[in-house]
Amino acid sequence: MMVRTETPQVGRVRFPGTGSQPLAAELKQRVGAYFRDRGLSDKANAAMVLRTVVVFAFTFGAYALILTGWFPPLVMLALAILVGIGVAGIGFGVSHDAAHGAYSCRPKINRILAYTFDLCGASSHMWALGHNIVHHTYTNIPGVDDDLASSSLLRQSPGRAPRWVHRYQHLYAFALYSLATLNWVLVKDYRQLVRGEPGPYRDRAHRRSDVAALLGFKALYYGWSFMIPFFVLGIPWWQFLIGYLAMHLTAGLILGTVFPLAHVVEGPTFPVPDAGGTMSDAWIAHELATTADFSHGNRLLTWYIGSLNHQIEHHLFPRICSVHFPAIRAIVRDVARRHALPYHYNPTLVGAIRSHCRMLKKLGRPEVEPGLTPAASLSPTFM
Repeated sequence: MMVRTETPQVGRVRFPGTGSQPLAAELKQRVGAYFRDRGLSDKANAAMVLRTVVVFAFTFGAYALILTGWFPPLVMLALAILVGIGVAGIGFGVSHDAAHGAYSCRPKINRILAYTFDLCGASSHMWALGHNIVHHTYTNIPGVDDDLASSSLLRQSPGRAPRWVHRYQHLYAFALYSLATLNWVLVKDYRQLVRGEPGPYRDRAHRRSDVAALLGFKALYYGWSFMIPFFVLGIPWWQFLIGYLAMHLTAGLILGTVFPLAHVVEGPTFPVPDAGGTMSDAWIAHELATTADFSHGNRLLTWYIGSLNHQIEHHLFPRICSVHFPAIRAIVRDVARRHALPYHYNPTLVGAIRSHCRMLKKLGRPEVEPGLTPAASLSPTFM
């Protein structure tokens, strides 16, 4: 059977609305009541602000220690790895919330904090288009959700034509993930800018201010991450290159691993629209069907990755600050159960990674049918 590889156009993909109205009303009412009854804002609280301070201090504290040049090579290498861990933490728990408008009720503060993406080498403008608009609206739809097409060497959905190399993707995928930030800072943003992308957008005209911000912040990033330490330290170029790559491979591996654990695992589906471009499920039901949570009980992991192990809650309420997701997960889970909808969940990080590897292995087989979920026989998983 031939694999469906055509790309549905964004404007032609529609979700039926009537079936989601009772579900949407109940979710909105119950989550809204949670904040009203406790007199809480759904934006950042003191814990979120403290987390922001800690992760920036951790990242640029390690960077400052590198610039001193006081330490032997192995310690300098360890510090470079710590910078990579910190950069991933900034992306997870500061930039991501701000780019969604979830950090503050003041748009200006969100815009400023979203530039922390740019400070770490990735364009917040391109991210907002590809992630906030495309991925969050058309989650796991082959040919539309750009997150499923990160590399031609990966087949992360049944809608992508299989290649012989995909049979081995479960063996090399994590090596590719480690290149994620290098690709981001050196290739991806420029390619999308030139092609008028991201995602299924084509020939999109970007405002001059957005282009100027992208180029200006790229120069700033290259300056602090590469030029300043290279000239200040005065060490052999190969030692510097090892440290620079260690930073990026660490950040890339962490970022590249966490995001697929919410969608490319056993349980979530890869639905396609009918011939008229209409999806079978209303949008909220679609998000529940295509997204998974993992490792709710790991508080350190939850803190570090900005509650992105609560992806279901994030997809349903992207403008609520991530610090509140653990508190509202019981509401979302209960509403899903009451409406007989799935709430996909892997109890541990290791279990989610294993599930991702199994899914990559299944998708690497060309006999996987188009538009079908490789795990379609699995029952909805509840915590």
